[in-house]
Amino acid sequence: MPDPSPTSVGTLFAIGGAEAKLRRRTVLRAFVAAAGGADARIAVVPTASSLGPEVIEVYRAVFASLGAGEVVALRPESRAEAQDPAVAAPLADVTGVFMTGGNQLKLSAFITGTVFGDAVVAAHQRGAVVGGTSAGASILAEHMIAFGGAGSTPRQRMSQLSVGLGLLRGAVVDQHFAQRNRYGRLLSLVAQSPSLLGIGVDEDTAAVVSDGTRLEVVGRGAVTLVDGRHLVSNAYTAQPTAPLLVSGAALHVLPAGSSFDLTTRTLIGHHTAVADVEVQETRAAEADLRQLAVEIAAEGVSPTNYRRHVRRGQA
Repeated sequence: MPDPSPTSVGTLFAIGGAEAKLRRRTVLRAFVAAAGGADARIAVVPTASSLGPEVIEVYRAVFASLGAGEVVALRPESRAEAQDPAVAAPLADVTGVFMTGGNQLKLSAFITGTVFGDAVVAAHQRGAVVGGTSAGASILAEHMIAFGGAGSTPRQRMSQLSVGLGLLRGAVVDQHFAQRNRYGRLLSLVAQSPSLLGIGVDEDTAAVVSDGTRLEVVGRGAVTLVDGRHLVSNAYTAQPTAPLLVSGAALHVLPAGSSFDLTTRTLIGHHTAVADVEVQETRAAEADLRQLAVEIAAEGVSPTNYRRHVRRGQA
């Protein structure tokens, strides 16, 4: 059975798309920190996007505001460009590679199996963080969802696979998962290939794979895992578009703070992450209580005498 662990030593960030770029920015903040923070040199690869230079400038501004030392843009626009060693050369010394969203088939057609794609893999093997959002998340796996329909019921030929970068073996990654109701297509793919681990990532959420086998969840939503090792299906006889039999699949829905072992496919642990706004509110409440305690203690005493009393007590 294929091992779903990454083939390399770097950390993977599979982001489900629509990650927050203002205010909390939990997912992108974690990516920048993993890439080295102030020492980070991040390559933004917007090949999948249909947008122009503005998509580069958005991520350049966000990563810079989060403390990244340097951000470079690398955008092969054809397979021929991706075969040019000069285009791939800057990847030799980056600490992070970030692939934007867009059309994942463009990534597969332009990058996989090229000098540029090999340079991304090499960067990851030497320890660079490689991440992607939406289409950029799907291409991280060995098998990439090229396209497919929405819906909760798995159906025959509901989606189609293409080749990814192979940084996450034995797995397939889907994105915008809950928001676009992609449960059915992930189930259909696992039903057709039960050895694959299906990974569905919600928006503004990341499945972070580190240490070769450990998946952790960061962000606002959840990561859904479908383990089909003991699955029973009729995929080999079902007619096109017919509902598929899927029985015996193990389902794991992991919110932020969850850790999962990709080798044994078991939950390692979970801690409840406290939202930034809750932390701020708690700190504000503590400050109010401290001030209230001071005012109660000082009631009926002049501020000067009270401060003198406090200093004596501290002494």
